[in-house]
Amino acid sequence: MRTATMTRTTKETSITARINMEGAGTVDITTPIGMLSHLLSALCTHARFDLTLDAVGDVDVDQHHTVEDCGLVLGQAISKALGPRDGIARAGCFTFPMDEALAFAAVDLSGRPALQWQACFRRRFCGGLDLDTLEDFLQGLSRGLQGVIAVDILRGRSDHHMAEAGFKALGRALRMACQAQPGGNSSKGMIDRLDSGEET
Repeated sequence: MRTATMTRTTKETSITARINMEGAGTVDITTPIGMLSHLLSALCTHARFDLTLDAVGDVDVDQHHTVEDCGLVLGQAISKALGPRDGIARAGCFTFPMDEALAFAAVDLSGRPALQWQACFRRRFCGGLDLDTLEDFLQGLSRGLQGVIAVDILRGRSDHHMAEAGFKALGRALRMACQAQPGGNSSKGMIDRLDSGEET
């Protein structure tokens, strides 16, 4: 069973994530930002990850710390649960339509964190979530996961639908990348594993 628990406690946030990558998409997510919880639920439902996540943070100051650290801890939990990556597909991509919105996501669990993010929302906030922090979440996820994440919100009318389509596409891409695959998945013969070196 590919499972892991990660905890991060700073002066700004306290977050614990428990993940089962052989799950059914069952989630128990508590954050101080309802829309963030909703997007995390959508991601894990489509990735088929069971996730319990509890987060508190200094949202009275700003949402940035909480949203970014949720991404970081989730990425670290997935990375720990994956273990050696030579037995997984490594890469995945998916284009997800949600009503009038369309989003594309791709993942490469290469050991080298990088983010490609493209989105143009109509408003700054959606359901209380500062949409500007979605890039922070994905940046943290990429760093914790030690992989490339690309998300492109292609079109849409509703900010809610566009953001949710992006997270559902990302969940599907992660599901593909994390699937077991016998044999090699790197032309170099190995996947680089960087020491995360994250501050605690």
